[in-house]
Amino acid sequence: MIPSERAIDLIKRFESCRLKAYQDSAGVWTIGWGTTGKGIQFGLTITQRTADYLLMAHVLDIGLELTNLFENKLKQYEFDALVCFIYNIGIGAFKKSTMYKLLREGKKNAASHEFDKWVYAGGQKLNGLVKRRAAEKAMFCNDV
Repeated sequence: MIPSERAIDLIKRFESCRLKAYQDSAGVWTIGWGTTGKGIQFGLTITQRTADYLLMAHVLDIGLELTNLFENKLKQYEFDALVCFIYNIGIGAFKKSTMYKLLREGKKNAASHEFDKWVYAGGQKLNGLVKRRAAEKAMFCNDV
């Protein structure tokens, strides 16, 4: 499957675009639309075009990973919600999660309640993550 514009719009709703590297609420060096990883450090500056490219590349990578994990067992809105979720927490954390286990077992309703647990960063419950998870959960359940 391919992430739709709804997934990208949801990510952009919760990730501001910053063209200079900064440390996020957990102290991780970040740039663009919430991009993290090797080479992102103090002083790094990118263009808007690069930020948009990084976003799209990451979204497509997540989409491929989800397609490999679930084949075509997800509806588009579920897939898009998971793309946004994984964009934020990372594929490694997702694969270790109870949500992943429940989805692999076909327990989508139970899995949807797992969004509510992912609202902490750096040991702190963040209002922004509460809102983001509520939006992702609503999309996953097609309540939007």
